[in-house]
Amino acid sequence: MPLPPMPEPKDAKERIATAISGGATTSFLIGTLLGLNVAQGASLVLRPLSRRRFRRFNRWAAQSWWSLLIDSTRVLYGTHLVVSGEDVPPGENAIVLSNHQEMADVPYLLAYGRTKGRLGDMKWFAKRSLKYVPAIGWGMWFLDCPFLDRDWNKDRQSIARTFAGIVDDKIPVWLLSFPEGTRQTAENRAASQQYAREHGIAPFEHLLLPRTKGFCATVHGLRSHVDAVYDLTLAFEKGVPTLWQFMKGYARRAHLYVRRYPIASLPEDDEGLSQWLMDRFREKDMLLGRFYSTGRLLRVSD
Repeated sequence: MPLPPMPEPKDAKERIATAISGGATTSFLIGTLLGLNVAQGASLVLRPLSRRRFRRFNRWAAQSWWSLLIDSTRVLYGTHLVVSGEDVPPGENAIVLSNHQEMADVPYLLAYGRTKGRLGDMKWFAKRSLKYVPAIGWGMWFLDCPFLDRDWNKDRQSIARTFAGIVDDKIPVWLLSFPEGTRQTAENRAASQQYAREHGIAPFEHLLLPRTKGFCATVHGLRSHVDAVYDLTLAFEKGVPTLWQFMKGYARRAHLYVRRYPIASLPEDDEGLSQWLMDRFREKDMLLGRFYSTGRLLRVSD
């Protein structure tokens, strides 16, 4: 079974103290991000003159704010990411796959991206409605993140346009994708397992079935631009934290297992790519099961 939600502290004083700390930190970060949004809006004057300078400024803005998030929680709470598996080289363009449990996943993935010099180059698939949300959504729009309607007929065209722009302008990129498509909930797990049984697929114990169409389109659209696909498996120790719990300092450590696959090693056709992705998630499911029973995020061969 998936790791349960992280529990709140039993002590009322501790809950109050962490809420005050988390509220102050969150307010500071949101205020800073809104200020950056204003500067990003002003940077639009650069776009018709030099798209490279426009993107360079917004890369700096993203890297600065994300670093502030990482460093704030590290200084306040001692947050730490334990990384195992393969050591990927810094500076590569890559498609980055990860399992998705809660929004608290994101700060730890950002922290890993910074260790490889790619923090400002990270881009995310996001719901189109988020595009109009101040702070986070606006910031993602300035970074050329792909926004989705979750309607494949519409998304196919918008994804192709976004990727064509990245390739044509030679934009450095770590494109992070959550192939499960949504966070883990009891309802989502039940729907995923029912779909698996109806289609003759052995259900996963700890993950949702990955959605393959978007992954296939991503590989086809970026194959000529990226060096590799990184397969990341993220795990928490004492329960899955919400983003609010992360900001209160409850999730002080996470574990990340990394595998690197050269883009040339991936299949060329959709059927092969779909099976490749399913195989990776089958491995992730086994990794998480082993971690929950032993505390070690390793493959059998490690």
